Amino acid sequence: MRITATAALSALMIAAPVLAADKPKNAPPAVVQKLLDCRALTDAAARLACLDAGVSALASAVESRDVLVADKEEVKKARRGLFGLALPTFNLFGADKDEVAEGEKKDERGALTEIEAIITAARPSRTAGWRFVLDDGSTWLQTDSLGFRHDPKPGMKIRIRRAAMGSYLANVEGQTAVRVKRIVE
Repeated sequence: MRITATAALSALMIAAPVLAADKPKNAPPAVVQKLLDCRALTDAAARLACLDAGVSALASAVESRDVLVADKEEVKKARRGLFGLALPTFNLFGADKDEVAEGEKKDERGALTEIEAIITAARPSRTAGWRFVLDDGSTWLQTDSLGFRHDPKPGMKIRIRRAAMGSYLANVEGQTAVRVKRIVE
């Protein structure tokens, strides 16, 4: 079974489980837990041997991609990049309720509920409404036929927030909200 985890790099790695339903919450993957358990050894030679073996096992797990390591900035970027996509409900990046990046809002679980960005490209779509590309590289498509007082243009601010039933609403430069959906190209 492949174990996927994110870890903050510091003196020792702290990892969050992704797929282990039978493990308690926030339990690190087994390879990381074995390394952490070495701290309890009192004999210096035994602790060093345990740490050497643990680091070797962790390095092998990282190289074989059984354990994935990402720093906090990579996790923030990935969370924001996934905003608006329909994904399974597992806590891939852990709940980070306390830290909120500029232009983002989170719910009580730590999941993003709103982002603010700058439009880098905007054009009418072939169906109804507009197609927006944001400064984070994501593309959003207007799904209703509401019009704008001022056509969206590159450089304008956009705020996208979760709405009812898995939909999203976007306000361009404070104008009336329109329904949008995230598209992958």
